[in-house]
Order: sequence, then C-alpha cells, then structure tokens
Amino acid sequence: METKYIFITGGVASSLGKGIISASLGKLLQARGYKITIQKFDPYINIDPGTLNPYEHGECYVTADGMETDLDLGHYERFTGIETTRNNSVTTGRIYLSVIERERRGDYLGKTIQVVPHITDEIKRRITMQEGFDFVITEIGGTIGDIESQPFLEAIRQLRWELGRRALNVHLTYVPYLAAAGELKTKPTQTSVKQLQGLGIQPEVLVLRTEHTLSDELRQKVAHFCNVDVTAVIQSQDLPSIYEVPLNMQRQGLDAIILKKMGQEVGPMPELGPWRDFLERRKRATKVVDIALVGKYDLQDAYKSILESLAHAGTYNNRKVKTHFVNSEFLTRENVADKLSGMAGVVICPGFGQRGIEGKIIAAEYTRTHDIPTFGICLGMQMMVIEFARNVLGYRDATSSEMDAGTTHPVIDLMEEQKNVTRMGGTMRLGAYDCELVKGSRTWLAYGKETLIKERHRHRYEFNNHYQNEFEQHGMKCVGVNPASGLVEIVELPSLRWYIGTQFHPEYSSTVLHPHPLFMSFIKACID
Repeated sequence: METKYIFITGGVASSLGKGIISASLGKLLQARGYKITIQKFDPYINIDPGTLNPYEHGECYVTADGMETDLDLGHYERFTGIETTRNNSVTTGRIYLSVIERERRGDYLGKTIQVVPHITDEIKRRITMQEGFDFVITEIGGTIGDIESQPFLEAIRQLRWELGRRALNVHLTYVPYLAAAGELKTKPTQTSVKQLQGLGIQPEVLVLRTEHTLSDELRQKVAHFCNVDVTAVIQSQDLPSIYEVPLNMQRQGLDAIILKKMGQEVGPMPELGPWRDFLERRKRATKVVDIALVGKYDLQDAYKSILESLAHAGTYNNRKVKTHFVNSEFLTRENVADKLSGMAGVVICPGFGQRGIEGKIIAAEYTRTHDIPTFGICLGMQMMVIEFARNVLGYRDATSSEMDAGTTHPVIDLMEEQKNVTRMGGTMRLGAYDCELVKGSRTWLAYGKETLIKERHRHRYEFNNHYQNEFEQHGMKCVGVNPASGLVEIVELPSLRWYIGTQFHPEYSSTVLHPHPLFMSFIKACID
C-alpha cells in the first residue's frame, strides 16, 4: 500500500498529551500488522533540544543513531518498541538551517527565499522522506495559534490537498470543567477548531482531553459545531496510567475510524494480549518499593525515561515503584541519613555541571558504606567513581576535570576527541556504542550472560583509564569496556549487594514489553 500520513495537532493548551496519543495510535495500528513510524516536529528555533535546560522541555532523549531529541520520542519507543532515528525529530531550526545552507551553495539559482514555498517545501520533504512505512504519524509540537507553528500547519494543509485520502488530521483539544458552574465547556474546543479551519485544515478526528466523562450530548454538540462525525469525537479522560491510553483509544475505535476514513479495511480488533498482561500485572503489583532519585532537577520530566524504566521493572518484579526525589544540591553529610531513610534503593541521576555534584558524592558514599542498592547513571556513575577515589584510594582532591580542570587526580577526564571541540550542540559522544562485559560480573548476569551489548550515550567526560588498575585492586571493578576505544562503560562493587554505575543511559532502551535488564536486576536487588 502507499504510505499514509496522519497529522496530530493540539489546541487550547499545551501538555495535553499529543505524544501519548501519537504513541497510542501507533501502537494500535502496529497491532493490526501495519508498519509505522512516528515523528515529532517542534516549532522552536534550536537545532535540537541538546542545549536546552531540562526545565524548558524535560529530558533530552537520544536515539540509537545519536540524535538529541524531544522526550516524546521516548514515549514513541516505549509504546511501540520501534527504534527512532534522527529523521524522527525535526525543529524549525533544522528546517531553516537546511534551507539557508542550500541558499549559500546557490542551489536555488538566485531566487528569493521565502517561507512559502521554500520553508514549507522543506517541511513537506521531511514529513514524506520516511520510506517503507504503511503509516507515518507526525506530531506537531506547540498549540494552534502559536505564530511559530504556522509554517508547519501550512505544509500540512498543502500535503492534505496533494495526498487526498492518504492524509488525515487528528486534533487534540481540552474541555475544561468549571467547578463554580458545575459544567464542562466546549467553547475553547470550538474556537481551536475554527482557528485550524481558518488555516485551511478541517480535522477529521477530535480527541477531547478531559478530567470528567463527556456525555453523548456534549460530544454531539462538538461534532455539530466542528463539522466532525460524532463517532470521530473521542474522549481522552484522565487514567491511572499512560499505558491505559491505547486500550481507551481502542475501546472508542480511534484506529478503526482512521482506517475507515483513509479507505482501508478495518478487520477484527487486535487483542493486544501482552499489553493487557502488562497492565494486569501493574494493577496486581500493590506492594511498594521505595526508590530515591538523587539529582538536581526538581522536575519529573527531567528524569522521564528513568521513572518509566523503574516503573516497567517494578511491574515485572510484581512491585509498585514509589520514587522520592532528593535534591542533591541540599544533601549534606548531616542530613543524608535522614533523606535516604527507608529507601530500598537509590538512583544517582545524570546531569551536567557543578551544581549538586557534592550531594551526589555524599549519597554515593552513604549507600556504599551502608550497602544500599545503588544505580549511578552517566554523571551519577562518575560521582560514584570520584567518591571511591576520595574515600577508598585516598585522593582527597579527586574529581572530574569538567568541575576542576586543575585537579591533580582527574579520575574522570575529558575524552581525547573532545579536547578540540568548541561548539556545544550535537558534539558529545552520542548514540549507541558496543560494550563488552566481564563474564561472571553482576552486570553480565543481569544481561542474561551476554558478553557484547549496545547502549546509548550522551557525555563528554569518561573514566580515566590511567587509574583503572588502582580502582580494581581496591575492589571497584571495571566490568564493561568499549572494545574499540578501551573506554570504561560500567563499574561495580561485587562485594556489595548491588552497586553499579553505567556511563551510558540504559533508560533510553527500556520499553513496556521489554524492560531493561539492569533496571530489572536493580529492582530485584531492592526487593531482596
């Protein structure tokens, strides 16, 4: 079949869950046997989210091929199990950069470069460049009415005319509840759809985000005023878990409605057996395991993939993971025992920069000396290494050259190939790299006795191999090494119950149906 294109837009307010709806729709079409991919088009001018503070857009998610992307790509991968690429994440900045570079080369043969057609043509090219798929789902970031979104919406308008029944728009809006009046209000949705219609786009499907159940009368009213079939007015009510959204969408026939409108045979409803099994296990897992997240960002989206990976592993270990954020900036030797009291395990979180690192080092020392299961990720692993160097090897000034370029013991140091890098964006060690595991190590056992794994990275600084023998002689084993470069990827203390640090980010590759083996092993150790 010819590739079909579904555009997901949002109105009324941001953060309504376009990413979850896109991922859920992808999952439902995938369950029907279609080959799908999902891409995110963000209207901001940054080339990618790599240089953004997590307070701006949450965590920066990294694809296997080394692209720094929006956190919604994490949802796409966790829901569908597909591996996204750099082609699945596009910003206004990338679009303009591409057009400007072509203009500088003279590719436009002296023409005046304009938003229409040159910018919109580049957006259309990016949307349709995905090959070999039955469905390409494209989520447009931002909200209808944002001035920066207009070139993307114009590109969609053009594509829908060019592609006919091969293109369709799903519009997600919000139906607020006014407690004083005791009423749900549809006017914001009507206004949002009128804005979309004013841009030349008629949505075929409306998904109404709501905290309260919508009556049939209300849905009929929305359908009447927005020129949409009443069967295509879907409600997305608050649910206990984002992983229940695909089943909620399936119950209301979202995938069937879209297939019908695009001229495809609907066929029987998929059972989604493994997905339902996961949700059943999640509901049955009522025993709580308390995990502390030691980091400097007091924002759950900053550690989104870690939170979801812990939740996946908790479910498959028949536990409900309850996370407790501990701000490393305010963690001291005097309060660490109180802050980590009652925790079954501790995750020392990734990050960049000086702020909060001493608190992470204090946490690493406390968990090491009290034998509390500890998982250090990226900068978290580096803080475990620094703590060990200071308190076991006796190098009191040991640190990372990122924090102190003049230290006499840079146990974490800048990678050789990074020393001449001056530009910040997209220049780190990014994407999936091989890692060879030491047989018999706890990490090797966690991975099911595999010796060669591949995991995703996002960092500039590394374990300094000059100190490797000394660390190993004192009990911290380097159990994972990149075979090409010799760089240390994993450290562990085999004398403790579970004390492992990874230079890579295992959270990027945990999915609903395939939880990450290290998170599985960590949660099991926390339970035991």
